[in-house]
Amino acid sequence: MYDVIVVGAGHAGCEAALAAARMGHRTLLLTINMDNVALMPCNPSVGGPAKGHLVREIDALGGEMARNTDSTFIQIRMLNTGKGPAVQAPRAQADKKLYSLTMKKTLERQPNLDLKQAMVVEIKIMEQGENGCAPIRHFHVKTHLGWTYEGKTVVLTTGTSLAGRIITGEVTIPAGRAGEPPAIGLSESLAALGHTLLRLKTGTPPRIDAKTIDFSKTDIQAGSHVPLYFSLWGEPIDTSKFPEPNPVYPPGPPTPWRRQLPCYLVHTNSRTHDIIRANLNRAPLFTGLIKGVGPRYCPSIEDKVVRFAHKESHGLFLEPEGWETNEVYVQGANTSLPEDVQLAMLRTIPALERVEMMRVGYAVEYNGVRTSEFGASLESKLVPGLFFAGQICGTSGYEEAAGQGIVAGINAALKVRGKPPLILRRDQAYIGVMIDDLVTREHTEPYRLFTSRAEFRLLLRQDNADLRLAPIGYELGLIDKRRYELVEKRQDAIAEEVRRLSTSHLSLGEDMLSLFEGHGIPPVAKSATYSEFLCRSDVTYQTLLKVGLGRKELDARVQEQVEIEVKYQGFIAQQMREVERMSRLEERRIPEDLDYDRVSGLRTEARQKLARFRPATLGQATRISGVTPADMAILMVHLERGKRLSNPVHQ
Repeated sequence: MYDVIVVGAGHAGCEAALAAARMGHRTLLLTINMDNVALMPCNPSVGGPAKGHLVREIDALGGEMARNTDSTFIQIRMLNTGKGPAVQAPRAQADKKLYSLTMKKTLERQPNLDLKQAMVVEIKIMEQGENGCAPIRHFHVKTHLGWTYEGKTVVLTTGTSLAGRIITGEVTIPAGRAGEPPAIGLSESLAALGHTLLRLKTGTPPRIDAKTIDFSKTDIQAGSHVPLYFSLWGEPIDTSKFPEPNPVYPPGPPTPWRRQLPCYLVHTNSRTHDIIRANLNRAPLFTGLIKGVGPRYCPSIEDKVVRFAHKESHGLFLEPEGWETNEVYVQGANTSLPEDVQLAMLRTIPALERVEMMRVGYAVEYNGVRTSEFGASLESKLVPGLFFAGQICGTSGYEEAAGQGIVAGINAALKVRGKPPLILRRDQAYIGVMIDDLVTREHTEPYRLFTSRAEFRLLLRQDNADLRLAPIGYELGLIDKRRYELVEKRQDAIAEEVRRLSTSHLSLGEDMLSLFEGHGIPPVAKSATYSEFLCRSDVTYQTLLKVGLGRKELDARVQEQVEIEVKYQGFIAQQMREVERMSRLEERRIPEDLDYDRVSGLRTEARQKLARFRPATLGQATRISGVTPADMAILMVHLERGKRLSNPVHQ
């Protein structure tokens, strides 16, 4: 009898299994193919806007994705450095095979965790009682070989495996991803448990041979020249195991702190688009062969050419898949066009005129569950003890999957303990924004997280993820005391420096003015605090260090956070007031068994949506599409009347 059984060892499954095991619960992780643990079947990259925020939040909670990426990346960059701190985010290109192998090693060495290869074909709910005791509810998880495992809770992280099929041109193959069989029986088992299944679609581009690329006709995209890592704990990474880069790739600019491989930018052109348009009659996306709905924000190249017909070109990034492989991922060229068309369109690009494909691009269709059928804890509303995470929930992306995975694993463990679940708020984490978006909105296409989805994004920066979430990870036992004390120490240092800057005043003597002039700093017209000086657009914390007003002994991350807190203090205070206002609605819970048909005055659409999604709080109810402020007023009056009736005041 396992406490937690996790089905699927993709990015969601790995985080779920590690979280449950690290919380001290006997955990089983089942995967169709042990060689594909944490596989990156699409782009072997991690991070980017909102996604990089997710990875740092997973790390802050005690997850593994950040550390695994730091151990295996071939390139890392900070994106959006010319914009504000709310949208800056790290992005890394990982070594595809090394990432998988390193994660598998972590799983194998984790106490309380068993890793086994098996395809799950059925899940049943069992009731068991002995000697007149009340029956104990648990799950029977049956594999394709007839073996059964028993678990108190189950977490499904099946990716694209549920009734999956891959499509290239007119050819369709039953598969969850290339070279892996689909999970057929499990879809039927979920339907038997009462869940409604949706048909979704995603895709991947061709992989090309680096030997056949003319890199002289590409624009080099180099990695970071300064040390940069995903993990917030600052632990040293052993890079001695990294091989020398494959000599087939021309070296990019040197990055002395760590060996890195550059990526390369090319562009489509009118000939590329003409070939695609001429073959739309053979494109499964337009012939009706593909039934599933794909992600709007990650369209296939044929979809981009049709939808954005006015654009003369589209950028494509050529991204190496590892240190020692010739395979190059063509980022931006997702396609299900026939093989001959894929090759012809690639060869219209100057750098790829003699290119050879090593793997053909394809689309994949798969089943997912309706988001109205699970709650913010990611537990099924129909089957208590059954949790979902990743693409089965209708999301796309490794980072989104991993973020859901760690929450599902934590909540499965808490379920076993009889404890309330972890629900992260929208003002607390991007993970909270993502899950709240899932459970309060109707999704007909795979969901992708963006910084624009977070109304409190200035509070949810990637640089302060540990300050926000490490206390939760520590309380759950996912972060040790040493790491937690590092966070507390940094938080204290930030607060002390902000206080010092706000209470210290500039001296406007000749020596100081001369020092300013020597560093090219515009003069200060009147006396000001260090904080007021730092708020100037032409001043950074590095400026304070130059003129002797900063503290050079402070950690670079502390200096960065101090600068952000001082420069954006007005905006941060404004968002905090909005959080306080919203918290009153988030704290007001709605009874799980509320009969919305008995709420007089509700519009039909609002009644139907509220009954389907069954929001846990008034805050969640406000975010359900189709529920208006007038509906909310009626609902609040109904709840208040019910509260008075159940708690009468006796004179």
